[in-house]
Amino acid sequence: MAKYLVTGGTGLIGRALVDKLLAANQEVTVLTRSVRMAKKTLPDKVTLLESLNVLKSLDAFDAVINLCGEPIVDKRWTKAQKRVIQSSRWDVTQKLTNLFKSGKQPPKTFISGSAIGYYGRQGDQAITEDYSQVHDEFSHHLCKKWEDIALSATHLTRVCVLRTGIVLSDSGGALSKMTLPFKLGLGGPIGDGKHYMSWIHIDDMVNGILFLLNNPESSGIYNFTAPHPVTNKVFSKALAGAVNRPCILFTPKVALKIAMGEMADLLIYGQNVIPAHLSEDGFTFSYPHVQQALDTLEL
Repeated sequence: MAKYLVTGGTGLIGRALVDKLLAANQEVTVLTRSVRMAKKTLPDKVTLLESLNVLKSLDAFDAVINLCGEPIVDKRWTKAQKRVIQSSRWDVTQKLTNLFKSGKQPPKTFISGSAIGYYGRQGDQAITEDYSQVHDEFSHHLCKKWEDIALSATHLTRVCVLRTGIVLSDSGGALSKMTLPFKLGLGGPIGDGKHYMSWIHIDDMVNGILFLLNNPESSGIYNFTAPHPVTNKVFSKALAGAVNRPCILFTPKVALKIAMGEMADLLIYGQNVIPAHLSEDGFTFSYPHVQQALDTLEL
């Protein structure tokens, strides 16, 4: 029985991962800001930890999966909210790397979150993990420092960084916010719909993490996106089809800018991200195409 420490275990990805680990009879400890709330969300078998300060090292664990972070699209990006978004990722990740350094036999694997926001806004250029022409904006700076902190533990353990796209799930997340207008018959592309959306099915997301956990040769940066990203227009038509509604309207970019401010950039601009390193390492996607992925979900 392996022992895992998971941060962000009550989030969309974390909940699904914890369920998979428990189903495989693994021992799971989850770091949470609220034990009381976590008990309502997670199975009884999970050990709950309210602070990393009670740990002197991570030697009791075989691997750490770091998925912590304030939701990036829940609130308007004021200066204060940007600081919350940053600190919720950077501070916990720094504490974890410090604990790796303080141990005598640290965990063999450290998997840490990031996002395709690392690349910033891009055109239709296909982007693999080796792409270096990033766009200078908030999402890049957020992810760059987040990754650098995690990668500082490379000399102590095997580090894998997950640059995650839009996770498709029927248990919450970004897709639940996108789906409502379509159910009302009001959904459609944003602007001309030509910008790319890089997505991944929740099952592939979790199975990809398990793949990295179980493959000691895997390390470094990984794009966690399906191998076939699509334009916003194609995605909108697929989502409309999945909920049996029309896709005839569109959302003006300026309306999103007014409503959401700088945060709207996440929806207005996109990236055509390819999971080259996962594919090279031998991972097989169960849902490589968006219509197939959406049709498996109860929307």
